[in-house]
Amino acid sequence: MTQDPPPPSGQFPEQTPGYGAPPAYGPPPGYGAPGAPGADPGAPYGRNPQGEPYSDKSKLAAGLLELFLGGFGVGRFYLGYTGMGLGQLFTLGGCGIWALIDAIQMLTGNVRDTQGRPLRD
Repeated sequence: MTQDPPPPSGQFPEQTPGYGAPPAYGPPPGYGAPGAPGADPGAPYGRNPQGEPYSDKSKLAAGLLELFLGGFGVGRFYLGYTGMGLGQLFTLGGCGIWALIDAIQMLTGNVRDTQGRPLRD
């Protein structure tokens, strides 16, 4: 019985009985850190199921900022809506009601950034 010599380091044989293809490592294309190999340059934070690129802003961060600091308009300032942020600042978040409704909308993904992109998870 003769055995085949092992493949050179870092290479896999074409067909090895009992073994499949080498596993593919890394995230699927379009996901991962911005600028990572295989990332979509037009959408560095990935794309949603409809194909729209995600924003660099997080809906969790925006929602929590709006929930706890919405009386000062911080969630809207974070998303780039300066006018709405000032409106919330001057009305104390619509006595808290406007800020609460905004926080819920941000956490559920119903608010977009100033460029019209959906917020990332």
